[in-house]
Amino acid sequence: MEFGSIDIVGWIVLLACAFIQGMSKGGVPGLAILAIPFVAMVVPGKASTGLVLPMLIVGDLFALLIWRRSVSVRDLVRALPWAIVGVVFGWRLLDFIPDANMNRVIGFIVIFILGLQIWRKFSSKSDVPAFSGSTSGRYGYPAVMGMLGGVTTMLANAAGPVISMYLLSMKLGKATFLGTSAWYFFIVNWVKVPFMVDQGMITPGSLKVNVVMLPALVAGVAVGVFVAKRIKERTFEALVIVLAAAACLKLLF
Repeated sequence: MEFGSIDIVGWIVLLACAFIQGMSKGGVPGLAILAIPFVAMVVPGKASTGLVLPMLIVGDLFALLIWRRSVSVRDLVRALPWAIVGVVFGWRLLDFIPDANMNRVIGFIVIFILGLQIWRKFSSKSDVPAFSGSTSGRYGYPAVMGMLGGVTTMLANAAGPVISMYLLSMKLGKATFLGTSAWYFFIVNWVKVPFMVDQGMITPGSLKVNVVMLPALVAGVAVGVFVAKRIKERTFEALVIVLAAAACLKLLF
């Protein structure tokens, strides 16, 4: 991707996407994935994934500054090793999945997960933590969600809804949700860097574009913090589900 190949409309789209990513890292989860298809309109599929990752990493730093002390270490540790396995698996899949099909595959996966979350929320046992606290629930569910998150984040930086559904099912408070999510993505996104460099998805040219996008991302973080602190707990959970559903529609259509 060449720095000078992006026209004025393309830059407007990229700056808007950086702002959205910043809001997500500032405390409005689910928004970042909405930027993915729009970035892909400006640059090719795999290149768009490489362009987005450095912005997410910068956003992760802001998220940790804000929410780093509010973390459920238990829920993070249960999912994190499996997420890294998923990243490696996704790295290998990149050689076989055409760019045109990537977002639709991820969209279908997230819709399935979202359906499970909605079913769990409204079923008669919705007040019981994931899979009734059984051994398979305590370890099997985080393993599945962690690996799924690793695969989807490696393919298209699209693990937001996956991890949101996992953390919501753990019934965490708003601050703990945001802190655990911040630590998860900070670690996993750095793990992805060498794999994306290997695939030629992160290049000196893409990093130059990232530098221009950076101020918009910082502004988005500030707005995200302002909005997040004014969202009630119940409204917060509903917002995550709605944003995840909206993201699926973007990925599919």
